[in-house]
Amino acid sequence: MGQAPPLGSTVRVLLRHTMEAYSDSPQALGWLRHHLERFDEPLRVAIAGKVKAGKSTLLNALVGEEIAPTDAGECTRVVTWYQDGHVPKVLMYPKAAQPRPLTIHRNRGALAFDLQGTPTDQVDRLVVDWPSQNLRSQTLIDTPGIASLSGDTSMRAGAFLTPDDAPTPADAVIYLMRHLHATDVRFLESFYDQGVAKATPVNTIAVLSRADEIGVGRLDALTSARRIARRYRSDEKIRGLCQTVVAVAGLLAQTGRTMRQDEFAALVALAELPRADMDGLLLSVDRFVRGEGVELAHPDTDARARLIERFGLFGVRLGVTLVRQGINDPTRVAEELVRRSGLEDLRTVLATQFTERRDLLKSRSALLAVEMVLQREPRPAAAALSAEVEKILAGAHEFVELRMLSALRAGAVKLPTDAIEEAERLLGGDGGSAAARLGLDPGIHPEDLRRAALEAATRWKRRAESPLSSRNTADAARIVVRSCEGMLASLHRY
Repeated sequence: MGQAPPLGSTVRVLLRHTMEAYSDSPQALGWLRHHLERFDEPLRVAIAGKVKAGKSTLLNALVGEEIAPTDAGECTRVVTWYQDGHVPKVLMYPKAAQPRPLTIHRNRGALAFDLQGTPTDQVDRLVVDWPSQNLRSQTLIDTPGIASLSGDTSMRAGAFLTPDDAPTPADAVIYLMRHLHATDVRFLESFYDQGVAKATPVNTIAVLSRADEIGVGRLDALTSARRIARRYRSDEKIRGLCQTVVAVAGLLAQTGRTMRQDEFAALVALAELPRADMDGLLLSVDRFVRGEGVELAHPDTDARARLIERFGLFGVRLGVTLVRQGINDPTRVAEELVRRSGLEDLRTVLATQFTERRDLLKSRSALLAVEMVLQREPRPAAAALSAEVEKILAGAHEFVELRMLSALRAGAVKLPTDAIEEAERLLGGDGGSAAARLGLDPGIHPEDLRRAALEAATRWKRRAESPLSSRNTADAARIVVRSCEGMLASLHRY
């Protein structure tokens, strides 16, 4: 029996068949063509969260440049797309007019642009083209703050992320939270639906943002933040709503990736102060900026204010500590700031949970789009197309894995304690590659991967056939076996 065609290819064929059936409907045809073209675009990753969660700051850290405004200006109240482009360009898309370009300028190194007098409630979105290696594999979408004091701002965020009448334009979501509040849980639950393609946390990662502020910015703040993230990851409720939780100090990551020579010089000057004086300055932002109790000519008051704005108390404390430890190269200091920020942990998660699942996420968006067309414009051909959608959702092993992974994480399907972690990993919970599924090093030899996959398949086949296994356990085990067989089939090509 031949191997099933890739999920993406199957869904593309479905899109084309649906386009043929709706060739007389310009609106449906345009919508379907748009989703067919999305398969060839980078992943669309939205960054969401409450006001002041650090969304724009994290976006800048991921790109490695200050291209997203981080102040509370009008642009932060508009959905803004950042995509790779040959030349820098910003287009504003008003709701009732043709798109028009905006002038780009820099404000203290950061990108800035204004809406030329257009009220924010009249702007559908901004699209920023920016030449960046980091934007080639994913388009990042900065969204307004959820639970904003401005109801209009919150409404714009909700209309984009959880629209009532269409799938969200994003393929995946990074949700930022400073601590887990009821508002955060409600928002994550808004993604959840009992329909197969909608109902899973496969497209959501939670980030414990501003992690450096935990513990009043002490040097062990990030250790505390990672401990809290681990606790959230083990919470059954959270496991059912998102893929994982990662702790990231966004400001530290952004500054590390964009640190300037004058900022390094300021850290060196501060490192030369007596330790007691420096500890006194770092008791609060106000004391640091005023230079209270310390004779300090350099950096001056304005420079210290900019330093706090760029580094935060934690970043200043860490930067000074690194210099005192003998790191006198600005590049090495910057790299260390990024390393300790948790940004690389997040980038690894994005690669394993989003990039490796690109085909699945794109297919998911496309199937939701087809379902919407079939529901809005019912016609005789729709019945066969709807059956095809159901066939893909029920038969594509990627979706079968997804349902089982969600059921395990939500506690709907129980497995013995010693088997849960391995089952989730083999189902792709830690990433879609064979090495990630088998818990092995990415550079391991294919023959070793094959051996490990065969052992896992044998182990789970015994569990599926054991008379001691309940029906739910046996069903779950058979799905895991199928995942192992899929790995073996793919590794056979090497």
